[in-house]
Amino acid sequence: MTDTPTQLFIGGAWVDAADGATMPVDDPATGEILCHVADAGPKDAKLAEEAAVRAQEEWARTAPRARSEILRRAYEIIIERTDELAHLMTSEMGKPLAEARGEVAYAAEFFRWFSEEAVRIDGGLATLPDGRNRMLLSRRPVGPCLLITPWNFPLAMGTRKIGPAVAAGCTMVLKPAPQTPLSSLALAAILKEAGLPDGVLNVVTTSRAGEVCEPLLRGGRIRKLSFTGSTAVGQLLLAQSAQAVVRTSMELGGNAPFVVFEDADLDKAVDGAMVAKMRNMGEACTAANRFFVHRSVAAEFGRRLAERMGALVVGPGTRDGVDVGPLIDKRGRAKVEELVADAVERGAQVLVGGHAPEGPGCFYPPTVLADVDPGSRLMDTEIFGPVAAILTFDDEDEVIRRANDTPWGLVGYVFTEGLDRALRVSERLEVGMVGLNTGLVSNPAAPFGGVKQSGLGREGGRVGIDEFLEYQYLAVPVR
Repeated sequence: MTDTPTQLFIGGAWVDAADGATMPVDDPATGEILCHVADAGPKDAKLAEEAAVRAQEEWARTAPRARSEILRRAYEIIIERTDELAHLMTSEMGKPLAEARGEVAYAAEFFRWFSEEAVRIDGGLATLPDGRNRMLLSRRPVGPCLLITPWNFPLAMGTRKIGPAVAAGCTMVLKPAPQTPLSSLALAAILKEAGLPDGVLNVVTTSRAGEVCEPLLRGGRIRKLSFTGSTAVGQLLLAQSAQAVVRTSMELGGNAPFVVFEDADLDKAVDGAMVAKMRNMGEACTAANRFFVHRSVAAEFGRRLAERMGALVVGPGTRDGVDVGPLIDKRGRAKVEELVADAVERGAQVLVGGHAPEGPGCFYPPTVLADVDPGSRLMDTEIFGPVAAILTFDDEDEVIRRANDTPWGLVGYVFTEGLDRALRVSERLEVGMVGLNTGLVSNPAAPFGGVKQSGLGREGGRVGIDEFLEYQYLAVPVR
């Protein structure tokens, strides 16, 4: 850990918190403290904001190709340091090294994608209907941004926000989750090495999120908020953003339905379930929570899924052969235990797992529950753990109604071999993304985001940069 920055990154310099405060970073596999990092307060946040504001005008004038090349260099550095970054991520977050390496590649791809989008920011010239005037459209950076990232994908959620902001010409204050600050600090060091000018990116690690973020949102100089996290926190941030009319994009909670019809290829369905449920130990907003399986195939699907889940190896992510690492912390594990206990008390059958092991670390075994009561708490709660809850259904209208019966609408998964049904059901699901016969929807080239209380706006894809750009209309009379 000695080579990893542990200070705040403000104005291109590594600095201690103004009051000297630090906070521990824990290893969720052992409970031991890895290191301490600077714990920013309001004064530090103000300094970071000032650095971003000072840098904004000059950075906005930077040639798109120059911004593109910085992102491209950062992409190449990340790829070169895959193992180093993967070990760092596993240490602070717990995911197995194989998954961590996959996240490094995924994270790097956002920088490559937006390096290409930086030189494609367009505008337009048109003749207005009266024929006497021209409309000249240009696109300008929205201005200094506050980026708030979660702990479950600590590197990729950083690049997914930083990439388009850099490409658009925006400066930033990044506040990573307190559980996983090291990946964000390492990313800041990489961007500095890649040539990002001082003040364009500022990183404030803190355990005092409210004290740090609220003054920035209410102050009027931050013009854009991009947040990934829970719906409850997102609602609070939206309220705080309202006073200064801060532009917002929100990637919030999910409660993904996973629908298996009677004509589904069960091999595909089980493979898809393993990805949709077990990616990142189930600690993903895209994780399948509610498995709706047609009554005629439910027993066989449950048997196969339990067999696959039960074969997974649980242990520290750094150990060879481990498939499932620890959950992020004791509170996260306790939540999963409570949700499973509630479902069992209501009559759910445990096909595999269901009990936390003794010993250190925040481990919970892959668990499959069958015959789950629809009133169980895990039906309307984001589980964020390796638990698959199976319910049965009899007809299409019924399962669509039940799948949509939630305030969230991030992603849904549909498994069927019928093209008509695939299109019909996908169009009726109230979600922003659908995995059709696949358990993986995330891709830097695709727009990521949800509807209802799962968020506002989209990240990634060709539209991802739009969140960081404003239109300016210039009226030109022609005589």
